[in-house]
Amino acid sequence: MTALDTNVLVRFLVRDDRAQARKARALIDQLDMDEERGYVSDIILCEMVWVLGRSHGFERARIAETLKRLATARQLRFDSVDGVLRALLAYENGKADFADYLIREHAKAAGCKVVATFDAKLLKEDMFASP
Repeated sequence: MTALDTNVLVRFLVRDDRAQARKARALIDQLDMDEERGYVSDIILCEMVWVLGRSHGFERARIAETLKRLATARQLRFDSVDGVLRALLAYENGKADFADYLIREHAKAAGCKVVATFDAKLLKEDMFASP
């Protein structure tokens, strides 16, 4: 299995550098032909949200839709597709950052009942509480 960095996935998606976009596409196509999976960590997803929003001007809904498509791509593997999809849905409909919703998903998976935070906007969200 090959782990994919943020820049490879961004080039694949936005094609802002033709040469790198071709290489990224070739890698994804090769993974598909070899029936292998490219590993995408949660850290990469958090970076992608930042890059797509800040550098490429994507709105929240477009970021969420883009990452949903990635999360269901047969060529890619994630730690928890279900957790990623739940975090994306919360991000798309909420006010907090994607990373915050992903933190909540990890906390749930670890058996936590609450995520202690000082972030006021999160205190209105399920499972977040002031310490």
